[in-house]
Amino acid sequence: MSDAHRDFVPALGKSGSLDRYDAAIALMTREKRWRSDLLRFAEPRPGERIVDIGCGTGTFAIALKQAAPESFVLAVDPDAAVLEIARAKAEVADTEIRWFEAMGDELDGIEALRQCDKIVSSLVLHQCPMAVKEAIAAQMFRLLRPGGTLFIADYGEQRSLLMRMLFRQIQLLDGFEYTEPNAKGCVPEILTAAGFEAVEEMKVIPTPTGSISIYGAKR
Repeated sequence: MSDAHRDFVPALGKSGSLDRYDAAIALMTREKRWRSDLLRFAEPRPGERIVDIGCGTGTFAIALKQAAPESFVLAVDPDAAVLEIARAKAEVADTEIRWFEAMGDELDGIEALRQCDKIVSSLVLHQCPMAVKEAIAAQMFRLLRPGGTLFIADYGEQRSLLMRMLFRQIQLLDGFEYTEPNAKGCVPEILTAAGFEAVEEMKVIPTPTGSISIYGAKR
């Protein structure tokens, strides 16, 4: 993939170091809490095809597969370096996951992802410009089968002065242009505009870097 197509902020921002990515996410985002909530809402089941868009280093894709070993987990990320880490982690965990290097808004050509039962996504949209946020939501809608469900965990509306102040850390890391729409609560509007129904902010989790929201929606 050419740099011209990498219209996103990489893991840990533009100057981040991948060798400390997992530790930083755990420390900065109360990762165990929101990932456990996201897994509970996603409720993976045997036989389901579940697509993780923006899978990063594979932590949640592996958790999905471990929670439902007879499910089919497919994970996508545009960053080859993080996918190398994800594959290594999956091998250590002895979990079988199919990995794809691709942008989240350019997945129509991957047959295996189509007509999936569920889509999950974590900490992706806040790292993208508005046009890409909208394109990813539209792509998610096209990939899901009718009746399929979507679950997103990401920085959402920062409702208090404290959360707004804490979220400045993420804005300095990932850029104000990309992150500000999330802080103003853009995600439900984007999902509704993409065609999703029953769009709901299911939970809000305060973290040391602002509040992370878990959203659910149906195709």
